[in-house]
Amino acid sequence: MNRWGKGLLVLALVVVVAMAFRVSWNALRDIATAIGADDTAATLYPFVVDGLMALALVATLVLTDQARTFALRVLGTYTAASLVLNYVHGLIPKLHGATVDWGRLADWDPANYALVLLATSLPVGSIYFGSDLVAKVLHHRPTPTTEPIPAPVANAEKSTETVSKRSTADLAESTPAPVATAPLRMPDPVTVPFEKSTLPLKPVPTPTAPIPTTPIERRSVAAAESTRPRRATGRVPAVARSSRPKRTPDQLLDEARRVTADWPDAKLTAEGIRLAVHTSPVNARTLRDTLRGERAAKAAV
Repeated sequence: MNRWGKGLLVLALVVVVAMAFRVSWNALRDIATAIGADDTAATLYPFVVDGLMALALVATLVLTDQARTFALRVLGTYTAASLVLNYVHGLIPKLHGATVDWGRLADWDPANYALVLLATSLPVGSIYFGSDLVAKVLHHRPTPTTEPIPAPVANAEKSTETVSKRSTADLAESTPAPVATAPLRMPDPVTVPFEKSTLPLKPVPTPTAPIPTTPIERRSVAAAESTRPRRATGRVPAVARSSRPKRTPDQLLDEARRVTADWPDAKLTAEGIRLAVHTSPVNARTLRDTLRGERAAKAAV
């Protein structure tokens, strides 16, 4: 429905509601006069009842959750009250001429007391419920929508027009069919056995070494006697190991003696031996301790 049609629909609704209010206004004014209201109060009384119904209807369209339920209850209560009072007005012809006794809406006393209580409590209820509904509407915060907003497309009209004018006959050649390709099979992983880089050396008896006197000798002895476990550095695969033939502990010791024959005692360290004979740090420390022991034995003789 376009805007013009919606405007006509709203206008028709306003006209119908205005006419219905005029009919109800006549009955509610006579009821107000019967319960002791003056001319001004009797004229405003229909606006108190039916006006709150309109306010509750607007609040129902705005509010949500529990507040909307409250507005629906107010709307239903005042609609039922207005219906009852209009029904009583139709049953008592004396109300039309304002000849009924003051405060008398029914011949049966309990019914009369209930109707008078209903008619007199509606203005007070309008003050309370109307204020509450207005406060709820003013403090209402609509829930933000979570739908993503589409980003604007540059030259959208131009691209749409280009696609609509293009036909399949303008293409130079048809789109080639996709070529089916066989899946590439990867070779299974090969497990390479790992071995230790060096063979364990046989323990070599070491003569009693003299008490170290220099700081370098103290650190060397402390490092040799340390029992702290060292972190494993991993195993080297066979393909990455050196092609040099493995040497026995005796061969390593002979080569170390030959290389370090002219070295001073200060230079005789595990790192220097390891670089000279190309062996592991463990073997280098063992060779260092052995060579130092031999030199100490020679010096003692």
